Amino acid sequence: KPESCRQIAIKYPVIDNDQLAKLRYVYEPGFRSITLPMLFDPRKDGPGLERAMEDLKQRASAAVDAGYTILILSDRGADRDLAPIPSLLATSGIHHHLVRQGSRTRCALVIESGDAREVHHCALLLGYGAGAVNPYLAFETLDDMIRQGMLAGITDAQAVVNYIRALNKGILKVMSKMGIS
Repeated sequence: KPESCRQIAIKYPVIDNDQLAKLRYVYEPGFRSITLPMLFDPRKDGPGLERAMEDLKQRASAAVDAGYTILILSDRGADRDLAPIPSLLATSGIHHHLVRQGSRTRCALVIESGDAREVHHCALLLGYGAGAVNPYLAFETLDDMIRQGMLAGITDAQAVVNYIRALNKGILKVMSKMGIS
């Protein structure tokens, strides 16, 4: 049906905080977003991480079944009691879980991650099923560097634009090389 073909198009896969907010609070018919925290209790070691991944998979399945079309996996909220699940582990785990269930095509995965900093990090997340990546901690680091005077002559907004442009160009180069190999 025509309503099955509706999409939200983004120009580049690395998005800033404002673009993420637009996805988080999208008001278009047929689109609903939910934020799923990818956090675990590090005091429970490996079994705690494993249980947290299973819980995240079940929450993702329940969200898709409830009609959510945009799943935002976020590690914001990490503190001394909750550690982030590595974003590549969470992304690939959710992607493959939804593929096995046959519901992967009914949702998009957007990753809000503090551990995505470099081109390679973002390219791997995209390769393992993410539709967009928001490296929020890198943006906060740029803001802090400007405040401390380590980056002079540039505004916060321009630093973010330059960083996103560099990441997107790097990702494009990685993708073009993948086609050759």
